This record gives sequence, structure tokens and C-alpha cells, in this order.
Amino acid sequence: MALADNYIFDLSDNVVRTPVSYLTRYGITISADLYTAVDFDETTPAPALVIGAPYGGVKEQGPGVYANELAQRGFVVLTFDPSYNGYSGGETRHLSSPDVFVEDFHAAVDFLGTREFVDREKIGALGICGSGGFALSAASVDPRIKAIATASMYDISRMHAEGFGGSLSEEDRKAQLAQIAEHRYAEFEGEPATLTPRGALLELDPENNPVGTEFGEFYSRPRGYHPNSIAQFTMTSGPSFMNFPLLDKLDWIAPRKALLVIGEEAHSAYFSEDVANDDNIKLHVVPGANHVDLYDKTDVIPFDAIESFFNDNLK
Repeated sequence: MALADNYIFDLSDNVVRTPVSYLTRYGITISADLYTAVDFDETTPAPALVIGAPYGGVKEQGPGVYANELAQRGFVVLTFDPSYNGYSGGETRHLSSPDVFVEDFHAAVDFLGTREFVDREKIGALGICGSGGFALSAASVDPRIKAIATASMYDISRMHAEGFGGSLSEEDRKAQLAQIAEHRYAEFEGEPATLTPRGALLELDPENNPVGTEFGEFYSRPRGYHPNSIAQFTMTSGPSFMNFPLLDKLDWIAPRKALLVIGEEAHSAYFSEDVANDDNIKLHVVPGANHVDLYDKTDVIPFDAIESFFNDNLK
């Protein structure tokens, strides 16, 4: 059941959560939470992680679940609401953008790296679902991010350009872009922004829409519900993702390391499988898990492997 403060989990007695805010280079005020262990010694700079939410999610959901655990394991952890979403600033609401959402990670590193209690040579990033792609993209051009982990990574640019599993035909893409172009005229003339259909089904239909049902079981039920997480974005956000690939410079990450955690049964597994390699971008497969299991199921998320990865690579 969602808690009264809208966090979907109970904060550990061993963890302190502090609300913070800061600006991106675009002047957007980011609403964030800083997690530290109760016995954290601020006089000794510590390794730090920035954790991004699933595409359509907010910091009170999966990112907080991860932060609550990883802070107990010695990391300073920052979670945040994406620009234009959640409690972060920016108009039009629910806008999304590959550049803006990648900048959210850069700005988080700006914040962490200027805290006296953070070792700026030991900052890592962890992205869940869509934020996995944003974290990898940010790390491609930001050497301050020393190691990267993802969980159930989605490449949102590829998803928009190709459809799920490459299902978007050229004809359908052209029709979609023509429709979006008309929405731009309407919004320019003052009409409210049109939102994409809700990706997380309210009425679950596992037989005809298993992916929408999986998301709905999280976002549309008490398990993961948050009023700021509507699983929708402005329709006119789509072309930016079609036009700007997120993961075309992953080779720039080397020799730094990335760990891509996927569920064995995840519909999204191919996004990670297609970019993993035998060198510095490794897969970690969680037996029996689906995509959304890695959002919040603390008995499924491989925290030991994640902790070990960052301990080995933030040095």
C-alpha cells in the first residue's frame, strides 16, 4: 500500500533521507532526495551514486527503493524527479527530451561532486528502465561518471524510432510524425499539450496486452502508485527521441565499466543484450524476473552484485 508521504517503501531506521534541490544548466530546479546511512561520517569523503527513475516514474518509487538499500551499504545516494516531471520545475508539464533527461544526470553529478562529504573521483550512476539509457548516454560524454549500472534498461530513442521490437513500420512512423506535427500547431496556438496514451493500463488485460498489464500492475496499483507518476508524456516529445539516438557513443565509455541488470523473463531484455559486449559492458541476468520486478522487489534486485560492481569500479 502506498504510504502517506507517497513513498512506496518504508525508510530504513538505518537511513537518513534529506530533501535537496539544485539547478540544471537549463535553469530547471530539480527536486531530489539525498540518502545517507544514519552513522555516516561527513568528515570522510564517500563514494556516491545518482539513481534515475523509470521513464514515467519519480524518485519516491524505484529510485528510493534502491537508495534505501545502497545507503546502508556505504554510498551517498541521490535520487531525483526528471525535469518537467514530478516535483521538479519546468513547463510544459510531462515534457520529455533525450538531451534534457541526460542533462538531469550531469546536473546530479554537479551537485554530488560539490558536496564536501562526497569523493568526486568516486561517483557512479544507476538508471532504471528509461533512465538506464539516459545514464549510459550521460556517461558517454561525462568522464566524472566512473561506473554505470542499469536495471531493466530501455533505450527510449530506439523505442520511439522503431517501436517495441522493431514493430513500427515506415508508413506508421510517417503517419505518427504527421499527427504530431499537427499537435504542434495546436499547442503553439494555446491548446493544452496532448499526452501520449497511458502506458500503464488501468484495466489490466494480460491476454491482449501483457506489457501494458505489467506496467499497470505497478503504476496503476497501490504497489507502485504515485500521483506524480502518470506514465504519460507530451505527444510532441516523441520526435526528439526519434531524431537523437541515445546509445550511439557507448564505445566512448571504455575503459570505464557498465553493468546491465536484466530479468530473465523481461520483455525489455533485448535493449541490454544488444549493447552488451565482452569487454566493459556486462550483462547480469536475474533468473525468473520480469522487467518491473527490478523496480521494487528487494528480494529479486541483485543488490550484492550491484554493490560489488560499484565497489570494484569506483576507485
